[in-house]
Amino acid sequence: MLVIARKTGEGIVVSDDVVIKILDVGKDRVRIGIEAPKDVRIVREELRETEKQNVTAAGTLPKGVMEQLLGEKNIK
Repeated sequence: MLVIARKTGEGIVVSDDVVIKILDVGKDRVRIGIEAPKDVRIVREELRETEKQNVTAAGTLPKGVMEQLLGEKNIK
């Protein structure tokens, strides 16, 4: 892991088109801004883990149950 100290208003360039800016530093939080193209997916870490768990759980349901939940007849 690369650790970099930054002050409010400073940034970090991740790639040619992704920049992370430090917007505010509070008592126990840091507000950041991320400049990136719309096709770059940006997700908070805890939501990524939840998404993985949801995909795993959905994969264990019988096919008929998923069809009922989604209201679709042809799920592949």
